[in-house]
Amino acid sequence: MLVRIHPDDPQPRLIKTVVECLLDGGIIIYPTDTIYGIGCNIFNADAIARIARIKNMDAKKAQFSFICSDLSHITDFAKSIDTPIFRLLKAALPGPYTFILEAGKQVPKQLKTKKDTVGIRVPDNKICHCIVKELTHPLMSTSLPMDGDVEYFTDPELMEEQFGNVVDIVIDGGIGNILSSTVIDCTSGSPVLLREGAGEWAHLIH
Repeated sequence: MLVRIHPDDPQPRLIKTVVECLLDGGIIIYPTDTIYGIGCNIFNADAIARIARIKNMDAKKAQFSFICSDLSHITDFAKSIDTPIFRLLKAALPGPYTFILEAGKQVPKQLKTKKDTVGIRVPDNKICHCIVKELTHPLMSTSLPMDGDVEYFTDPELMEEQFGNVVDIVIDGGIGNILSSTVIDCTSGSPVLLREGAGEWAHLIH
């Protein structure tokens, strides 16, 4: 089902429909400040397994991220964060960055990697923000399978054509970007760039 949500003024009724779908174990494709993502309720093991099958990967080995609404969510799902790292997060977020942190106790077991880490995102996107705020806890997220034409992961109507039979809702929040988030590992206490994407690394560390 394709649901058109206004990117600057998301309709509360439609946000509620999306959140009800997530709470019922549904899977959504949704916009962020980078590429479109595919996500579900972090506490629904069946939905997580469905996404792993869509991406043809082992859920325990998958690189899933948590979409949070603000920094308060981050402290719930990551272990204590050093002051310099917290300052870095505060300066960068919301924005096109994924921060790898040590997983806290509230992270569901099926989402913990062998390294016991978690990827945290706070996208600068109103639709994302409204969904997570209404959901009251983070959204589990990963990228779409990106085989084929770039249009298939930037155009929501084409996403609906390709993935409509395996997901419950495709949100149309406008054409998506083609760059993924910049990934920064903070588990050693000093930030380490793992992947440069839409977020400017040089700007962030100065």
